[in-house]
Amino acid sequence: MIVVIQRVSEASVKIGEKVKAEIGTGLMILVGIEESDNQEDIAWLSKKILNLRIFPDENEVMNKSLLDINGEILLISQFTLHASTKKGNRPSYIKAARPDIAIPLYEQMIQTLEADLGKAIGTGEFGADMKVALVNDGPVTILIDSKNRM
Repeated sequence: MIVVIQRVSEASVKIGEKVKAEIGTGLMILVGIEESDNQEDIAWLSKKILNLRIFPDENEVMNKSLLDINGEILLISQFTLHASTKKGNRPSYIKAARPDIAIPLYEQMIQTLEADLGKAIGTGEFGADMKVALVNDGPVTILIDSKNRM
């Protein structure tokens, strides 16, 4: 699993003209799921995401986690994170999981983040054409691949 984490002061996702979800201070997370991902990847990423010390403390040093600030999450599925651009100019998405594998894993990721965070999170809709808006705070953007833990 690959996640792109952005520290935000606000974020939202629209499907058509309807706002599906919106958050205030917290993390907007794009998640790309591949065929080999499993519950272990989800559990590891959830703990890592919630405990990343990327929010400012009273001295403006990035020393607080999402849990410390009682922040929010907006989680958006994005298969294009697994794009391969090695050959030609048209990206290949061969590593991205098919919907029959990706949808259950995306739903498990939502459930795990909500359980670990202790509250509901905002989400997009798997496979939908979404418009994501955010105010990147910092800016702070972090990429984590669950296959590269060491």
